[in-house]
Amino acid sequence: MSLENLIPQIWAARLLDNLNKTLVYGQPGCCNRDFEGEITQAGDTVHINAIGPITVANYTRNQAIGDPEVLSATLTTLDIDQAKYFNFQIDDIDRAQSNPDAMDAAMREAAYALAEQADRYLAGLCAGVSAGNMLGDDTSPMTDLATDGAAYTYLVTLDVMLTEANVPRADRFVVVPPWFYGLLLEDERFIAAGTRLSDRALRNGEIGMAAGFAVLESNNAPNTNGAKYKIIAGHPSAITYAEQIVKIEAYRPEKRFADAIKGLHVYGAKLVRPTALAVLTADRPL
Repeated sequence: MSLENLIPQIWAARLLDNLNKTLVYGQPGCCNRDFEGEITQAGDTVHINAIGPITVANYTRNQAIGDPEVLSATLTTLDIDQAKYFNFQIDDIDRAQSNPDAMDAAMREAAYALAEQADRYLAGLCAGVSAGNMLGDDTSPMTDLATDGAAYTYLVTLDVMLTEANVPRADRFVVVPPWFYGLLLEDERFIAAGTRLSDRALRNGEIGMAAGFAVLESNNAPNTNGAKYKIIAGHPSAITYAEQIVKIEAYRPEKRFADAIKGLHVYGAKLVRPTALAVLTADRPL
């Protein structure tokens, strides 16, 4: 495949597809893309209007109703303030361009690297969760996870927190690190029901059901030096995410006999409903 035949638009679409396949926190089902709009570059801003509550009053037959209520709206902004790029080359002497699979593999690696950055960024938004939806914190993390059944019991508590915050029960998820999943596998409540995945479409990283959550596994669960892990539960309405691959360019480096490709990924996210997340901060058992 020659450089002249590499069509930037085709490669850009392929890159974005690979990126979505590797995301956990940023995939549909863990956040929403409701306000993605037409993003063209880093620095774009998406404006979000949130309508306030509407008053309901009693109606009396044959009596005039009150004047129409003036609706209140809160304006928030979603800033596309993250910009990451890749830039790699394949030397002519390797004749890699004669093998389309080699270029495709390189693009997949680029997509994975971008996904890792975006996933960690999105996971970090849990810092804005409402205080009433927190179990433990960085000062006092939960340290009893080795106790039989504790992991599952904490998931039940997170579920109760979300219900008390009026979060819809449908589509709830929780993202856990691999060691937490290992603890769930030792709990009969999870084994009995949580590992029976049906033929429905699964979210990336989904490993089962527990305590009303679709359970997803990720190595990107926020932590501090292998401790104070953030087990994030919630609903897709909590975080809105917008992204775009705005540039894919193929070129010949001036001082190299090689074909090169560079790309630019811009994105931003906002925790728009802090009460729709609940977070457990816990240390990994020794």
